[in-house]
Amino acid sequence: MKQNIENALRNAIIKSGITHYQLWRDSGVHHQAITRFVRRERTLRLDSAAKIAACLDLVLKQEK
Repeated sequence: MKQNIENALRNAIIKSGITHYQLWRDSGVHHQAITRFVRRERTLRLDSAAKIAACLDLVLKQEK
């Protein structure tokens, strides 16, 4: 079963153990946006998701 990109990124953030504040400092995506994303209260723009993914050593890739 494939996991959608939001769930994959959300799980990677949780499993990383990095605080939302530190992820904000590293990515430039505000910690409140990250917190709301992890809590499923909002989505992220693609550029924000890419910044967070890069901080977690992940690559966003489009599949056909």
